[in-house]
Amino acid sequence: MTLQIPYELLPADGRFGSGPARIRDDAIDSLAGPGRHVLGTSHRQAPVRSLVGRVQESLAELFSLPEGYEVVLGNGGSTFFWDAAVSSLIEQRSAHGVFGEFSAKFASAAARAPHLAEPSVDEVAPGGVVLPSVVADADVYAWAHNETSTGALAPVRRIGGDGALTVVDGTSAAGGVALDVTDVDVYYFAPQKCLGSDGGLWLALCSPAALARVERIAATDRWIPESLSLQLAVENSRKQQTLNTPAIATLWLLAEQLEWMVTGGGLRFTAERSARASAVLYDWALRSEIATPFVAEEFRSPVVVTVDFSDEVDAAALASTLRANGIVDTEPYRKLGRNQLRVGTYPTVDPHDVEALCDSLDWLIEQGVGRR
Repeated sequence: MTLQIPYELLPADGRFGSGPARIRDDAIDSLAGPGRHVLGTSHRQAPVRSLVGRVQESLAELFSLPEGYEVVLGNGGSTFFWDAAVSSLIEQRSAHGVFGEFSAKFASAAARAPHLAEPSVDEVAPGGVVLPSVVADADVYAWAHNETSTGALAPVRRIGGDGALTVVDGTSAAGGVALDVTDVDVYYFAPQKCLGSDGGLWLALCSPAALARVERIAATDRWIPESLSLQLAVENSRKQQTLNTPAIATLWLLAEQLEWMVTGGGLRFTAERSARASAVLYDWALRSEIATPFVAEEFRSPVVVTVDFSDEVDAAALASTLRANGIVDTEPYRKLGRNQLRVGTYPTVDPHDVEALCDSLDWLIEQGVGRR
């Protein structure tokens, strides 16, 4: 029989997934309220185009977009964007920093492209961070701001010169980590993590240099499927629409989340909220005799926390018992194979709920759950 954690120890909301992540109740209520009149309507008409415009304007405000930067969006998520970038953004060769599952996938997509040279790849074991080395013929430098699989946070700064673009995957960092967008040419992400929405959409903050690169490649004889054409995505985004039908519910939830972020105080507000939530769990692990943060202090993420457990504790048993008590999605990334928990501490996660998670863990450990 599964142990029942005392009710007074439980978090008010037990969702701690690293993606898809917690969506605010107010956003869901809004979707079921005024949003219901937009669902099931044409994405070429004013109500949905206005919704796209709300998203673009809020992202521009949240990230303080400089003159000439544009918010581009399309269907398919960040995984889809890697293929679009291989088709429409890399001219000849890319250089990648690989330090986990998701930073590796963009490099792999570039390596498979028959029209591109073999990418330059710098790689370290999961848990660390590495940026790509400067190579003479690279025209794109790419890495992840936050490696979702490990909870390792990388710096964002320009690399290389001579017209090379800095392209950073912000999927699990965007909206929860401080960023100076002038340090990057393309900052792309999906909305199902910090941005408190559902998946199936990619968004990219693009500099004038990136927009010019996309237009230049589109004018060549390179074969680019319409769905992978960033030029078509740019043209449609300027009309406040997508090439094909978007998930309107995703757009509505995203617009609601962005407005909550902006009115709450912008990126400073959301970054500080995530930092407070993650600090609770890191401090708990540092005080523990059986747990320790997986990532070294200089690279620890404020939005995805990974905690390793000693061999005397079975983290999977802890996660299973938490799940039976309504505290869900604390399991580690499946391919790491580590004895750990992974906890999303995105802006939608109340720091008090993380405190309750730690109290629940302490109670379970005291009861001997997970002891080998």
